[in-house]
Amino acid sequence: MVKCYQKFHEGIEKMQKIDHQLLKRLQNLSMVEVDEAKKDQILEELNKFLEFVDILDELDYSGVEATFSPIEASAPLRKDEPSPHPEVGQKILQNAPKSEDNFFIVPKIIE
Repeated sequence: MVKCYQKFHEGIEKMQKIDHQLLKRLQNLSMVEVDEAKKDQILEELNKFLEFVDILDELDYSGVEATFSPIEASAPLRKDEPSPHPEVGQKILQNAPKSEDNFFIVPKIIE
């Protein structure tokens, strides 16, 4: 991921500042209409975000391995065993629109 980011940003000094013309182009590309009264506020927020990206871009991340999470842990899995309290399952099934043989009956969604 880091190498891909480096290649993408090769030769780019800083992110471009967003002005009204660029915002209009982004609106057209994304097919999103921005309320005229909120355009200045949105421009300010987008430019603050780009300033933050520029700050992150200045960080030295050489030698840092890309990760999905900073925490090296995984969720422990439990065994798939029936509950020792069958009355709980029965109460849940009583609230279901349809059930049969302790299973929920749902409408077919894929043909």
